[in-house]
Amino acid sequence: MKIFARMWLMLLAVTILAAEPAAAQGRTTHQLPLTPENIHWGYYDASLEPVLTVRSGDRIYFENMLARGLERLRLAGIADARFLPSMVAVEEAETVRVGSHPLNGPIYVEGAEPGDVLEVRFVDIGFLTPYGVSGFLPGGGTLPTDFPSAGLRAFEIDTIAGTTTMTGVPGIVIPARPFFGSIGVAPPLLGGRINSTAPGYHVGNLDNKDLVEGTTLFLPVHAAGGLLSIGDGHAAQGDGEVSGTAIETSLYGTIEVVLHKDRTLGWPRAETPTHYISMGLDSDLDEAARIATREMVEFLVSEHGLAAGDAYILCSVALDLRVTQLVDGTKGIHGMLAKALFR
Repeated sequence: MKIFARMWLMLLAVTILAAEPAAAQGRTTHQLPLTPENIHWGYYDASLEPVLTVRSGDRIYFENMLARGLERLRLAGIADARFLPSMVAVEEAETVRVGSHPLNGPIYVEGAEPGDVLEVRFVDIGFLTPYGVSGFLPGGGTLPTDFPSAGLRAFEIDTIAGTTTMTGVPGIVIPARPFFGSIGVAPPLLGGRINSTAPGYHVGNLDNKDLVEGTTLFLPVHAAGGLLSIGDGHAAQGDGEVSGTAIETSLYGTIEVVLHKDRTLGWPRAETPTHYISMGLDSDLDEAARIATREMVEFLVSEHGLAAGDAYILCSVALDLRVTQLVDGTKGIHGMLAKALFR
């Protein structure tokens, strides 16, 4: 099945099912509960031993705890009695912390080699706990000189209504759109250990709020098995994540992993039921925008057969560039192109 398959292929369900890997027909669902054995804290590293080996087409159910652990919840007023025992166990056991994010994995995908592509389908995302936290560090975020001290707020999550409220600030109700901020693969073995704070060629901390349940992310592979890791649960986030945090929370999820041996990618791409998504990552926001635009032009040429100039014009009249995030050092721009354009 083609990455970013053409719409007419997507409408032919029988053809799509036939094109999926044979392993999907006998799909296995693996379990990665929230335990210290399944978590590494804040880094991507090809030298890590995988916690799980899967085949193309398998699914993985996993549980994850919020970025930076439990201390921010305590400072925001969340009582220890509300913490799950599994959260406390991971907090106490994981003493090697490079970046902010407890990550499930790494997951070894059989047959994955450098140059391949992993397709990660977000089948299910839900709340492990009905609360979260957001705030800013001293001098952090997009307005560092405006906010020289720190700030924190707890959020209560109504998992039935799908809404969140900020404690101490009445009259504001925020729709919940849970997603995982950080999902990536290991860098090449010689690349060493990469801090999870900023995204990069290994993908990682995209903080892309559009990667919700029902969407798909495509990642380039750099090490044998891919060594996929995922975490950084968010209940809701604005484009830009301007203070430095979303509503950080603990989530569970189910992903389906499909290996593509006949595709290559330089940068991550994604797909929702309604849009194709290109992505650009760079310390310079203008360069990130150039990368995201170039990636969409290349997609239109290779997958939809447009001439490069026509693709560029189409991007100018129909591609929406959004600021993914501004605050992780490496900034993100993602381009949204509606599938309804292709009839």
